[in-house]
Amino acid sequence: MISLQPFRGRDAIQIMPLIAMGLVVMLLGVLLWLLHHNEMEDEYRALIQDILWVEQNLHFNLESDVERLGQLAELAGREGFGADSFGFQARSLLGNSPELERIILRQADGAAFRTVPPGDGDPDKGTDPEWRNTFTLIRTLGREVFGSPYLNEGRGTLFEAQVPVFRGGQFVGAVVGVFSLDALLAHHVPWWFAQTYQLEVMDGNGAILAGRSKVQAAETGQSHSLRFEPPGQGLTLVATVQRSDPHLLRNILAAAILALALSAVWSLWAVRRHLRRRLAAEQALRAEHAFRKAMEDSLTVGMRARDLAGRITYVNPAFCRMVGWKAEDLVGRLPPMPYWVPEDIEQAFALHQAVLRGDAPPDGFEMVFQRENGERFNALIYEAPLIDADGSHTGWMASVLDVTERKRAEELGRQHQEKLQRTSRLITMGEMASTLAHELNQPLSAIASYATGCLNRLAAGDAQVDELTTPLTKLGVQAQRAGHIIRRIHDFVRKSDPLVAPCAINDVVEGAIGFLEAEARKRSIRVDLALDPASPKVDADRILIEQVVLNLARNAMEAMGQSSRSNRLLSVSVESRDGIAHVRFADHGPGIPVDVAESLFTPFFTTKAEGMGMGLNICRSIIESHRGRLWFEPNPDGGAVFLFTLPESSS
Repeated sequence: MISLQPFRGRDAIQIMPLIAMGLVVMLLGVLLWLLHHNEMEDEYRALIQDILWVEQNLHFNLESDVERLGQLAELAGREGFGADSFGFQARSLLGNSPELERIILRQADGAAFRTVPPGDGDPDKGTDPEWRNTFTLIRTLGREVFGSPYLNEGRGTLFEAQVPVFRGGQFVGAVVGVFSLDALLAHHVPWWFAQTYQLEVMDGNGAILAGRSKVQAAETGQSHSLRFEPPGQGLTLVATVQRSDPHLLRNILAAAILALALSAVWSLWAVRRHLRRRLAAEQALRAEHAFRKAMEDSLTVGMRARDLAGRITYVNPAFCRMVGWKAEDLVGRLPPMPYWVPEDIEQAFALHQAVLRGDAPPDGFEMVFQRENGERFNALIYEAPLIDADGSHTGWMASVLDVTERKRAEELGRQHQEKLQRTSRLITMGEMASTLAHELNQPLSAIASYATGCLNRLAAGDAQVDELTTPLTKLGVQAQRAGHIIRRIHDFVRKSDPLVAPCAINDVVEGAIGFLEAEARKRSIRVDLALDPASPKVDADRILIEQVVLNLARNAMEAMGQSSRSNRLLSVSVESRDGIAHVRFADHGPGIPVDVAESLFTPFFTTKAEGMGMGLNICRSIIESHRGRLWFEPNPDGGAVFLFTLPESSS
């Protein structure tokens, strides 16, 4: 019988390091969990304290403003509505209270006697639609009352505070202060709060009325809510923690595991380094001549040499000036390098390992380096094998170029182009606003009618389930139609990073033309849409291509504004030829004059009275960025034809 005791002893010796490593990892996990738990508790306590402070600060400022409105009411009751001192005091209050947009002095019958600052036209324009209810309430109670918040286009969410004016004990009118929720948060929520939290004001239905935050959060944390009084009316302050670096704990854990693994192999590495040291000394003299010559061949860019282990063996003065470190501080260093950016150490180490394996991109790669003084710059790096006098591969030679200014110029150009594209979309949607509002009104009116009919049948008491099914189904269809319109508008105007993905050009064109159906009916224009049966796909950003289609189609419609109704035909077609998708827009307008054709795609050139002159220029930039082409031709039947092409997707 074979004894198992030796095997058990050997297995125990081999498994003990694994057990020890597992225990260390487990203890690290428990420690990290405890740290995270304590961090979350501290974060929540700080959140409650901060939102209470902000709520009290907002409450104090509103109470102060209402108190000064009360002083204005006393002044109006004492000196009369027409007193000059009232206007002076009101302007002073507006100047010291940025959240207060306007002050209205109303007479006993509710008519506006004067406004500060003076308004144009109807003094009640832009005020609370239900201000009369509040006006009646202050007459009854004899004290100040806050109105419900309401949305005013172009000014955000507003609310009113009305203070009664008495003369000789008789109610003679009211002083009304119009407050802006956005301005209140902007001026009275401190910067340190906005750097940490997302603060929102919500109504009783959970709709967001106003908000403030200065951080681009990568992850949303805990939240806490408080009642917001005044103005009350069911408002709630909600503060949510915004975290800009949600991967901190994972990074800490990864760093700990990496350090543990490195310590495990350090002893073996020390032995290997000792054995290779003598061989390295024997090769030093022969390698020195070839090494120095290779480094001296280029002195206008930074040069850095590393051996096969990744240790820096040489840097030229240009590289030292670039990173701000002396040569003696760099030579002999192993990763992590002092000029690596701390938060990108893992990515830098991965590139370092790729170079050592010989997988460096032949056309170079970019990294962000950090100078000794903390300043950062973009570096373009080309890696090449370093060959010694014997023809052996001894390491890697890197040429380093500072491309910070070039990157900055490219980024500014890209941001400028994105802003122009978004501005163009917003202008287009603004011009279509009234038509889209009419388009939305139809399903909403239908919903109201179906709902009223169902309620009437239910009130009669003899309603059957079968007879209510059809109107309720139609009501749901109309609601989906209205929601579809709103989602399409939101997707079109929202700001987002370019997203290039395979998409069917038929769907893109058809979706964009769908935006214009209501406008086409309004202009009495017939739209003939001919799509390619093969439904070709292109690699493109769908929103940007929709912007091009929408712009070209609207230009064609506007060009036919003076044409007879029988000739108002817009022909849009999609055709695939030889791997290229062709999109064509043909109108029957006056055409493009010769003197206009040469400057048609020039920035800021326009033939419209209120045009910016950037639409066609932006369209051409978008198409060319997708490796396509945009041009125009005369229409043989009269008018103009605009065409653009896009290469079809290979996937």
